[in-house]
Amino acid sequence: MFSYEATLKRLYGLQRFGIKLGLETVSALLSELGNPQRRFHALHVAGTNGKGSVAAMTASILQAAGVRVGLYTSPHFLDFCERIKIQGIDVPHDRVADLFARVQALPSFLVQPTFFEVATVMAFQYFAEEKVDIAVVEVGMGGRFDATNVCHSLGTIITNVSFDHERYLGSSLPDIAFEKAGIIKRRVPVVVGPAERDVYTVLQERAQHENAPLIAFGKEFLCVSHHAGSFDVTGTRAEYLNLRCSLEGRHQAVNAACSVVALESSVMPHFSISERVIRRGLESVSWPGRLERLQRRPLIFCDGAHNPAAAECLKSHLQGLLEEQSGRRLIVVIGMMQDKNLPAFLNALVPLADGVILTQIEHPRSAPVLALKRALPVVDVPVYERESPQTAIDLATRLAEEDDLVCVTGSLFLVGHVKSLMTGLTYEPVVG
Repeated sequence: MFSYEATLKRLYGLQRFGIKLGLETVSALLSELGNPQRRFHALHVAGTNGKGSVAAMTASILQAAGVRVGLYTSPHFLDFCERIKIQGIDVPHDRVADLFARVQALPSFLVQPTFFEVATVMAFQYFAEEKVDIAVVEVGMGGRFDATNVCHSLGTIITNVSFDHERYLGSSLPDIAFEKAGIIKRRVPVVVGPAERDVYTVLQERAQHENAPLIAFGKEFLCVSHHAGSFDVTGTRAEYLNLRCSLEGRHQAVNAACSVVALESSVMPHFSISERVIRRGLESVSWPGRLERLQRRPLIFCDGAHNPAAAECLKSHLQGLLEEQSGRRLIVVIGMMQDKNLPAFLNALVPLADGVILTQIEHPRSAPVLALKRALPVVDVPVYERESPQTAIDLATRLAEEDDLVCVTGSLFLVGHVKSLMTGLTYEPVVG
């Protein structure tokens, strides 16, 4: 068995095989392990934005209810082990090395599986060995051909549908919705967040085809936010008043509603989950890198937004923070992956800023600073170029005065790196 460091080098080396949508390879690997994914129930979460937050909330509530729960998400923030958790605890380094060694020894490994396929197999094997009751599984991309779509679903959630990964999922919202609808299983309840009419139609047709009960936001369940930060959820079983969530941002209220209603429809028939447990789970959930505050004066926070819809959501939050204090300036530090819609993302955020710092993520697929600069809208504010996250955040802290606001965004890999620089936590770079 290799060391953890050597395992990561080999695991990240699988990225050379790129993204291959399909279930044949992951199914073959799991079959050779005895199909561990059949030894636990899963709540399967898809969506363009918010699926990670919903997954984290759902796992937190289940844990508060005394359910032995696994959580599989991507990408990681600081360390690969964050992707695979049981009871909120990352998979240990030695288990990662052991799991990878066993997967690498399988006959189907010779067909060159992708990084995500192998990570998914490792997660499912770990959950089966550790006898989780339920695993909350976040889709990596799309849904229909995502490696996670072999899990044994107890319930499914589709948070929303907007533009991202168009190269793989399609160039229209109905096309993207069709791919995400692929996680809907026969007679398995599906909770759907806010959706445009043409998107909802696609999801509804798939649910009807699978005879899956569809529970839609604005129809079967509702959410009302209050100015004080609390919110009400009208679910299918009960009404929950004045809920609060530890995650910052008004949009998290809708995510929380999706989580609560998914538990109502899929889990409550099998496990006891009280309103008190729901409140405790939402109030204690942790999901780093999403509107996370790193420093108070100046206020520095990070957000892993990386597509146009997430940028608009972040913009709304930033506007609220700017309105809180007269004369407050906004400095934005941005680094992105090269396959993202750079112009649309930058057009949403940059006009709000008083200063922009462009940098390059430490990742094989990162967009160079020059590409970001070319995608910038025309703005009458200073634009700085820095080749590393370290020099970028150093500049931001020099430029910002005590009452100003610094936002680090564009990718979770960037915000993870910056958080490590500011907190001293170890950052594990992704190598090609």
